Parts: sequence; C-alpha cells; structure tokens
Amino acid sequence: MTTLRARFTSPIAAVAATALLFSGGMWIQRARNAWPFEPALQAATPQAVALPGPAADTGTHNRVAIDVMASTVQQLGIRLETVARESLTQEVRAVATVVPDESRISHVHTRVSGWVEHLDVNTTGELVRAGQPLAHIFSQELFSSQTEYLAIRKTTSASGITSVVVAGGRTRLGVLGMTSADIDAIDQTGEPKRLFTVVAPQSGVVVNRGVTVGTSVDPSTTLLTIADLSRVWILAEVPEANISTVTIGTRAVLDFPASGRPPFGARIDFIYPTLSERTRTLRVRLSAANANGALRPGLYGTVAFESAGPTVLTVPRDAVVDTGVQQHVFVATGDRYEPRAVTLGVQLADRVEIRTGLDEGERVVAAGVFLLDSESRLRATGGGGGHSGHGAPAATPKTPAPPATGPHAGHKQ
Repeated sequence: MTTLRARFTSPIAAVAATALLFSGGMWIQRARNAWPFEPALQAATPQAVALPGPAADTGTHNRVAIDVMASTVQQLGIRLETVARESLTQEVRAVATVVPDESRISHVHTRVSGWVEHLDVNTTGELVRAGQPLAHIFSQELFSSQTEYLAIRKTTSASGITSVVVAGGRTRLGVLGMTSADIDAIDQTGEPKRLFTVVAPQSGVVVNRGVTVGTSVDPSTTLLTIADLSRVWILAEVPEANISTVTIGTRAVLDFPASGRPPFGARIDFIYPTLSERTRTLRVRLSAANANGALRPGLYGTVAFESAGPTVLTVPRDAVVDTGVQQHVFVATGDRYEPRAVTLGVQLADRVEIRTGLDEGERVVAAGVFLLDSESRLRATGGGGGHSGHGAPAATPKTPAPPATGPHAGHKQ
C-alpha cells in the first residue's frame, strides 16, 4: 500500500515543483523588466494613448485622421470632390393608368319613350362619326305629335293663313328630338315618320352599349356611351411621402412600353383633393394626345416626375460613411484626411444634402472612402499598419523596446 501511494505521490510532487519553479522564474523576469511580451505592450501603449485626441475633436466614433502621401493617392483609388451648393432635382416614380378624358365622353339618350326597333351599332368598341345613325326607335308620343302638326299645317294652308299654332307644333317636334331637316321632310311628304333616328353627337369609340333590339326606352335610358379617345387622361398614383414634390405644372416623363410608343413628356394639370386610404397615394392627372389610338384606356405604365428643390450643400452619396450610429465624411487638407461627423438632409440616388458639418469649398473623399475608413478605425484601436501589405497607408513604425538586462538577457524576447 505504501509503495502504491508513493507511485502516485511522486509524479504529483514533481509537477507541483516544476510549476513552482516556473512561476518563480517568471516573477523574477517580471521584477527585472524582462517579461517576454512586455516590449510589444510598451511599443503599442504610446500609440494607443496618442490617437484618441483627433477622434474626440471631430466628433466621430473610433476614427482618427490619417496621412496619405500624394504618390499613394492614385494607387488607392482616392478621388476628391469640392463641396458646393446645388439644387437637388428629385425624381419621383409612380404607377400610371390611361383613362378616357371625361370631358370628351357623351351619353346618348332619346327624348321620348318608345322601343328600339333597329341598331346601327351592335358592338362595344366600334368607331362612329358625328351625325352617324346609331338606333331607330318607334315612339307613339312622337308619332302622334307629327300627326297633329301635319293636320294643323294642312288646315292653315287651306285657309291661306299662317297660324301661330303651326310654329308651336314645329317647336314641339324639335323639343322631342327631331331636327329641322326631319321636320322639313315630313312637310314635303305630308306623312309622319314612323321611326325616329338617333344619331351620334360626336366622333369616337363606343365604350358602352346599354340597349338591344326590342328594349323599351325612355329619356333616362342610356342607349350608348361614346368616348373621343383622340386625347386621353393619364392618372398617376403618387406615394404619400412624395406629395410635396408635385404641383400643378410639374413636368413628367411617361412611359407605356406596351403601347409601342416611346417615352413622352406631359405636365400635371390637376391634383385630386383626397388620398386613397387603401394605397396611401395621391392621384394626379395629366393629359396626352392620342391621335393614333396607341394609348388605350386601361393601359398601365410609369410616370417619372422631376422636382427641383432648394439650393443646398451636397456631396456624392458614396462619400458618406454610415456607421449606424452617425454619418461622417473624410475631409482632405493637404495629405491629411480627417473624419468629420455630418448631418444629412435629402438623400437621392447619387447625391445627398449636408445640413451641418461641412463648409462650401472644402474637399471630401468621393471615392476610396471605405479603405480610408477601415484604416482610420484600425489605427484608432491601436492596430495601425494592419493594411500596409495591401497598399493602404501604413502606421508609424513601433519603437523597439530597450534590450533587457539580467541573467536572461540572452533569451529572445
């Protein structure tokens, strides 16, 4: 039993003794300023202490100013741009739909009650001309009025006296829808017309046919609806966030690829007073000539509005670094590139407004900014020179530690 215990105790005692000796040796080295990693820490400490100052001055987070030699600027792809004032032209895109011009739509009615005996236009979408016959209607009321008129006219003609009653009868027939030519025709024949002809009030396309042969009609019945499509309306849905960018007269570029027509320009001529609650958009109206009929009602397309804003300081959008906490740019002063916090305003696809942080005439990095930002952040954390092998500006070399003294001076530190 004693022998077995000695076998296990001897190795443990040996390990403990070794650890004790190693700790003692390390403590002696530390006491003599000869700790193996001390030189590296001593070299890094002065740099880490000296760098936080510029970051605090610029208001940026964990960034410092860095120097880049002029000969290295082109190699790094750094491009500068002067901060200047300009008017930001904002483009707003919206969905557009072609609809008939409401001022060019006619609803065809008859002024008398009756029945449709014949239709000259049987299909929706048919082209008609102004004055073209559309339907033939039998009206007992109109037939009786013609008969009375002819009887009065015959009586006054026999007596040789022109009666006011004849003029009244002629006026009544006109009120019921007969034209002067129709009345002259029954004067010549002496016979009433059995069917009354309804004609097109304007040229256009039949967009709705409300009756068929045999339909009973009255003055409230819409026989046909005709739309003149030689000029159409374009309705665009502007997102709620962009309402302020559009006004009456704002120019736009419209594109309807399915029409085969190239993009064309137009101006807003009306803005509707309310928003759509479902889509949260504001409807605006433009008009366009449509002589060849390529812009068919119901066709979808896009409209792009261009709105000129106020004159403001701007920089390229690529010049701004957004950390999620703040935004900053790099301002060039000679060979020094200083990170500076900025406040942004309107942001477009390629330009951005600078509200605070820059002055007109200063130069900022417009290309290559992310390489500079990476190096600036690296130096701020005490790791300068980490990108020197990739062509980035190298950090100041570290000062070598003084040679160690003591019995272990010959060991590699």
